[in-house]
Amino acid sequence: MKKSLKDYDVIIVGAGAAGMMCGWEAGKRGKRALIIEHTHKIGEKIRISGGGRSNFTNLYSTPANFLSQNPHFCKSALSRYTPHDFIALVDAHNISWHEKPYVELAGNENARGQLFCDNSAVQIIDMLKNGCESAGATFSLGTKITDIRHQDGRYILETSGDMYVCDSLVVASGGLSIPKIGASNFGYELAKKFGHNIIPPRPALVPLTFDEKLLERTKPLSGLAVDAIVSCRTGRFREGLLFTHRGLSGPSVLQISSYWREGDEISVDLLPEGDVFAFLKDAKNLHPKQQLRSVLSEAMPARLAALVEDLSECHLKVAELSGKNIRNVADIVKNMKILPSGTEGYRTAEVTLGGVDTTQVSSKTFESSSVKGLYFVGEVLDVTGHLGGHNFQWAWSSGWCAGQFA
Repeated sequence: MKKSLKDYDVIIVGAGAAGMMCGWEAGKRGKRALIIEHTHKIGEKIRISGGGRSNFTNLYSTPANFLSQNPHFCKSALSRYTPHDFIALVDAHNISWHEKPYVELAGNENARGQLFCDNSAVQIIDMLKNGCESAGATFSLGTKITDIRHQDGRYILETSGDMYVCDSLVVASGGLSIPKIGASNFGYELAKKFGHNIIPPRPALVPLTFDEKLLERTKPLSGLAVDAIVSCRTGRFREGLLFTHRGLSGPSVLQISSYWREGDEISVDLLPEGDVFAFLKDAKNLHPKQQLRSVLSEAMPARLAALVEDLSECHLKVAELSGKNIRNVADIVKNMKILPSGTEGYRTAEVTLGGVDTTQVSSKTFESSSVKGLYFVGEVLDVTGHLGGHNFQWAWSSGWCAGQFA
């Protein structure tokens, strides 16, 4: 049976945050817009984010909160569509929200400004869906694209059901993170087909794993959470750290995973507020007969104190500690070196690092610099935000900007 041919001004591939934002804006310009989604649901990442309340932006989102091989690329979009612009949209749709409580600590600035819905993330999805539809944009869900070609200045998309033709094609298909909700490499393969370079993707904002030898030492700590500073390469974050049965998780570890590479050690300060050397020197006078782990337990959880004693090999009473011993223990607490074996992968990664090379994309319009009418927005691009609402802000900003031109 011959397939019907449906004509649109713009077709957006992907009904996530960036895709719907783009479709809404294109529709407001009078464009006949279609949003194609290969699953049967829209905005799934929005729905599952923030424990079901969606950490939909961050008050302090700036270019410094993003990683890319082309770090200047994100500046234009973030300045043209800001967190306050999206907050105004949320307010206009009577969605109540709150800022996550923030404890001001040195080195903890990245935990600031996280905004969540008071009720449900579904409110954000409904706002975007209704906005698209009110602007005349339509959805085609459960639609798998089998071929895309550029012919006579237009794009022809074939699906299992119909054929579509459009002037502008926007790729908003996301990255590889969380495959159970439909993540795929579709956007990367499409970009390569049209001559675009791909910065090798990797899981980001993801727990780190240990080899069996290290796990033997840390498994007794599974479930223990502490305040810590975690560092690797140029990244340094002070937030919660969680020991797991596989390795490490918690906000500080998820943050540092975007900087970590195979073979890198991470450095962990397990007592950010403490002068451990001075504390142990005082303990020699105040508690000379106590074991090292007992004294350390006054400053940290007992299970963690036992690990520090084990790593230092100082199974001694405090009075027996030499100056060298004390320095060694203090260094372990303040600068513990850990060599992860890997990450938990895309299954639990919140985002994908890498993607479409932004040196081949306009930072103003998000159009390909080599293929007219081809646009890329959101996570499919090599722009990755820190934890805490920044990646959603990138989706809103990039989708909004492309929607002004596509």
